[in-house]
Amino acid sequence: MRDQSVPRAVIILVGLAAGVIVLFGIREVASIAGPVVLALVLVIAVSPVRNWLARRHAPIWLQVALPFLIVVLVLLAMVGIITISATQLASLLPTYTDQFQELVADAQRWAAAHGLSNDVLSRGLQAFDPGRVLGLAQILLGSLIGVLSALFLIVVLLLAMSLDAPVTSKVLTAGEGYRPHVVTALATFAHKTRRYLIVSTVFGLINAILDMIALSLLDVPLPLLWGVLALIANYIPNIGFVIGLLPPAMLALLDGGVRTMLLVIAAYCVINVVTQSFILPKFLGDAVGLSTTMTFISLIVWTFVLGPLGAILAIPLSLLTRALLIDSDPSAKWAQALVSGKRPAGRPGQRRVRRVRGGGSSGRR
Repeated sequence: MRDQSVPRAVIILVGLAAGVIVLFGIREVASIAGPVVLALVLVIAVSPVRNWLARRHAPIWLQVALPFLIVVLVLLAMVGIITISATQLASLLPTYTDQFQELVADAQRWAAAHGLSNDVLSRGLQAFDPGRVLGLAQILLGSLIGVLSALFLIVVLLLAMSLDAPVTSKVLTAGEGYRPHVVTALATFAHKTRRYLIVSTVFGLINAILDMIALSLLDVPLPLLWGVLALIANYIPNIGFVIGLLPPAMLALLDGGVRTMLLVIAAYCVINVVTQSFILPKFLGDAVGLSTTMTFISLIVWTFVLGPLGAILAIPLSLLTRALLIDSDPSAKWAQALVSGKRPAGRPGQRRVRRVRGGGSSGRR
């Protein structure tokens, strides 16, 4: 009696069920998983510094200490700026109560002049409350502060990973003869993640500086905070621009009126279009290797699993998942094409058809 193979539908359902269990398990330990992934991504980001020192035959302690110090100093600077700016924002928001009430009164008069009922306007204001939009910035920054407040854990993880980085590199190199596809997949993950982080950070800094200059010229309060928010939101795919734009635009509305808000929106849009649409693709190219749909799904899934930190790390986490589940399996070429949104390089079926049509003896056989 022949052995019956397991139906493909069963394999897919079992795989989906296992994936859901794993994601919910990670969600339960998000307070630990988030810092671990953040430390891993930061170590990968500064690995070119270690490689540069290794090529110059620098001592091992220097190869470990210099990248570690760079990351720690950046983290400390981010924690200081975000904490001080978020405190200033919390003390500044209550001072705009009168301005908000005045805007509501002006909107009601405009609605009455154009034949709109106050009920419709009230529902619209409840759905589009500037206080809520500014609160989103506080939630995002507060969540990031909550992650970075576990600075001791992150620093310990960074130190451990930095110490293991030279050995890990040698182990992966030695493993090419045993698991070549796994080693290649992990190396590709590190390369793509590093390129994505470096390019996104450079262009995020450019965006943040230009945004701060525009906000300073328009006299919008706390330009440094909104510049940092723009830098952080630059790592969030698809919706990062909107997250970075809405809070300063709403604050500009409360502080300077509709004209200032429109100028802020116009400045942000011009800066984003020039840097993200024209310049960034030339440098980043297809480094990520994820389709637009998969990028958006990654954002939703990892935000659900790890919270706001998952939104920031959505691309690196998806690249790691792809390396472990798809790129390391030689038989998963179709899945690579599905995830990346590109057709496979070869189409064997068509080549066979051409050979059959071109060979006159194929029909006689």
